[in-house]
Amino acid sequence: MDLIDIIVSNRLGGKNFFNENRMFKFERLKKMRDELKLKYPNIKIIDMGVGEPDKKANESIIDVLNLEAKKEENRFYADNGILEFKVAACSYLKEIYNLDNIKPNNIVHGIGSKSILSMIPTCFINPGDVTLMTVPGYPIMANHTRFLGGDVFNLKLCDENNFYPDFSEIPSDILKKAKLLYLNYPNNPTGQVATIEFYEKVIDFARKNNILIVSDAAYGPLVYDGYKPLSIFTVDKNMEYSVELHSLSKAFNMTGWRLAFLLGSEKSIQLFSTVKSYYDSGQFRAIQKAGIYALSHKELIEDNIQRYDRRFELLVEALKEIGFDVKKPKGGFYCYAPIPKGTKNGVVFNNAEEASFYILDKALISTVPWDDSGGFLRFSVTFEANTIEEEIDVINELKIRLKNLKLVF
Repeated sequence: MDLIDIIVSNRLGGKNFFNENRMFKFERLKKMRDELKLKYPNIKIIDMGVGEPDKKANESIIDVLNLEAKKEENRFYADNGILEFKVAACSYLKEIYNLDNIKPNNIVHGIGSKSILSMIPTCFINPGDVTLMTVPGYPIMANHTRFLGGDVFNLKLCDENNFYPDFSEIPSDILKKAKLLYLNYPNNPTGQVATIEFYEKVIDFARKNNILIVSDAAYGPLVYDGYKPLSIFTVDKNMEYSVELHSLSKAFNMTGWRLAFLLGSEKSIQLFSTVKSYYDSGQFRAIQKAGIYALSHKELIEDNIQRYDRRFELLVEALKEIGFDVKKPKGGFYCYAPIPKGTKNGVVFNNAEEASFYILDKALISTVPWDDSGGFLRFSVTFEANTIEEEIDVINELKIRLKNLKLVF
């Protein structure tokens, strides 16, 4: 063993780190997809496993970045964010979520939701404390809870519960040690959205058990068919039991720009800001100023909503024709489909990973498998298509390839 083998931290597996297979399903899927591209260079892979917008940020946002990047005053550290960004976030929350009691002291920016979620456990988790995590879902806060010596209890999002967590399944000894509850609505990957009644139930649970809710609203504005964007602070009006993340990645196609913000009480924001100041020195001021422009132009979100809504109609109809038991999602940009049992020629799928890898290998269609709460495949409507005609062509090709597999449901 060399030095790194000897001193690697126990939280990463200690000396066994390099002996364990740490290629996660996303990496395996990407590796297989890339290998298939080389093997079949003349056949296009239909990539519905993409977890980010298919378009770049609007040219108007890019123009602001170009302009601001040249200004000398934007070269300085941003630390915990520029005031103008916080003011713009207040206006955005009023316009999109009808929150009219938000002040700049209730907001701090972050270098994307991922970095915010990675820091939150540092504010609250001691060894032995518990974070409650909904699964399937985004695992960042769970991983950092474990890094700090805390424990994680998974709350399964199941179809029979309308993809809401069932708090009654939490053992009493776990509940006594729980400090944080992670929620994500509109939900990745199920597409479910929150309701006033659901948030009332969640706030009541948090109040009774002294738990802080971390509401991840990364897909917040992307809702369809008459649903309206909903913040947990519509219910938790005094900001006693919640903090909430808002991201510019999904709504404004700014994924790689890494810009988000945390919303909460002045105390929670002061606490988080103190921790954050030891992690980073803030996002580039020019990016924040481009973010200000984005937050001030709701119509840029509407363009995305219309495109995803149109694609969902096409995709859901196609998947139903194949035999999938699916409904159009209420929010986000993912369609969450129970897996087939297998194929008519005798192939049996024991789990979602087997189904996903088979479909990728035989039909050159990339999906994301989820086995946390039953076997499901996630189809994303962020596939590559530049026109409505191209969208229809992609979906028609999807149907042809899936029909050729002779799937059994």
